[in-house]
Amino acid sequence: MTAQPKHKYSLEEYFKIERESEEKFEYWDGNIWSMAGASPAHERVVSNAIFHLRTILSRNCSVFGSNLKVKVPVYSPYRYPDLSVYCGQGIYETMGGLEVLTNPQMLVEVLSPSTEAFDRGEKFTYYKSIESFTEYLLIAVNRPHVTQFIKQNENEWIQREAIGLDGKLFSATFNVEILSAEIYLDVEFPEPPTNLFLVDR
Repeated sequence: MTAQPKHKYSLEEYFKIERESEEKFEYWDGNIWSMAGASPAHERVVSNAIFHLRTILSRNCSVFGSNLKVKVPVYSPYRYPDLSVYCGQGIYETMGGLEVLTNPQMLVEVLSPSTEAFDRGEKFTYYKSIESFTEYLLIAVNRPHVTQFIKQNENEWIQREAIGLDGKLFSATFNVEILSAEIYLDVEFPEPPTNLFLVDR
């Protein structure tokens, strides 16, 4: 038997699927995959982060969840970050009949075991091609740990960590303090693994 070649989607086909589906799909190099499905802990962290940022940011700032499309120039056409934040006027571009944000200032990803390496590595590199992008938050769900990257110039980003529920991070982009206690409100963390290796005496 001859293996059937995997179908490669054109951008036009992808845009049609996006317009007609209630699900979210991402596209890269002719491949598409569903963005549906997340754990309760993931969704609680996302909800907490949205509420916390909306509470501490000024009224002219906007905080969006993962349904908002964000243009990523070197990872076209667009992605679905867990959170997108900007202050002032949002600038949108129409792609395939769909509105896509082009000027986020902060992007936030809530980490899962299957995506953490990509979110910290290649995806961050792709996001850096967004001219307005100056701050990146990576939020773990299996422990209270938030990683922050703040842009200094084209080639330099400062990394900071907030570890534990009393952790705090200062957002230079928005001049506010982000509190781990608010992000992890009512989140239950898994029990640490017990030592499975017993010494036989």
